[in-house]
Amino acid sequence: MKNRTIKHIIYAQMFDMGGFPVRQPIPSPQIEQVDPFILLHHADVKVPQHIPLNKSGVGPHPHRGFSPVTFVFKGGVHHRDSRGNDSIIYEGGTQWMNAGMGIIHSERPPHDIFEKGGKQEIIQLWVNTPAAHKMDQPIYLPVTAEETPRIKTDDRLVTINIVAGELNNIRGAITPLSSLNTFTAEMKKGCKYFFPIPFSHNAFIYLLDGKLKINNDKEVSGTNAVIFNNDGDGFELEALADTRLFIGSGEPLNEPVASHGPFVMNNETQLLQAFRDYQMGKMGVLIED
Repeated sequence: MKNRTIKHIIYAQMFDMGGFPVRQPIPSPQIEQVDPFILLHHADVKVPQHIPLNKSGVGPHPHRGFSPVTFVFKGGVHHRDSRGNDSIIYEGGTQWMNAGMGIIHSERPPHDIFEKGGKQEIIQLWVNTPAAHKMDQPIYLPVTAEETPRIKTDDRLVTINIVAGELNNIRGAITPLSSLNTFTAEMKKGCKYFFPIPFSHNAFIYLLDGKLKINNDKEVSGTNAVIFNNDGDGFELEALADTRLFIGSGEPLNEPVASHGPFVMNNETQLLQAFRDYQMGKMGVLIED
C-alpha cells in the first residue's frame, strides 16, 4: 500500500462567528476547499451561565445547496428547523442535514448542558451537494453515538466512528448524496493505524488535539489540518500523544461553486434566487419556544 504525500499542513486560525469563537482550517489562504468539502469549523466553548439557553449558541438561520453536518465531541446540540424537526444529539453523535432547496435551523445548547459539564465541542463540516440534488427536499438525519458503527483495534488503542461512507467493509450510519467518507477517531499514544482511502478521493484530516506522526515522517500537532495529495492508497498515522481527529475523503464533484453566507450554489443567479426565496419566506419559518 502506497502512502499519500502531504500537500498542505494548515493551522486552524480563530474566527469570531457572531460571538461564537471557532477555528477554521478550511477554507484558508492556502486552500479554498477540499472538494466536496467546503468549510470546517471547530468550536470548543464554555456555555455562558448568564445567558438563557434559548438565546445561546446559534440562532435561526437559513441554508440551501449543501449539507451542514455537526459532529458532537462534548456536551450536546439542540437542533430545531423550519420542517418541524426538534432533537438533541449528545457526545459522540452527529446531526446531518441535507439543506436541499432551503431550510432554517437553530443550534442551541441542550437544556441539561450544565449537568453535562457546561461545555460544547463540535466540528461543523459543510459538504457540497451535487448540482442535481441542490433543490431536493431538505432532510434532517440525527445519529446518536450508539447508532454509529465503530471499529476498535484488538489492543483497544484505536477507535474509529464511521459516520458516512465505508471503512474496512463497515458502512456508516449515513448514506451521503455523493461518494464520500467522514470518520471521527481517537488514537492512544504509541498506536499506529493505516487509513485506506479510495484513490479517486480528495482527503484530509483535522486534529482536535494531541500529536501525530504521518507516514513515519512528518509530525503534526492539534488544531492543524493535513491535506493529502491524490497519489496513494491512504496514509499511516502514529499517535505521539493521545489524539482526537476527524478524517474526511470524497470524490470531487468538479462543479463550479458560488457561495455567499449560508448558501452554496453553482452560479451567481442561483445565489440571488436563494436570497430572494429566503426573504419571501419560501424556506419556511422557525419560531423557537
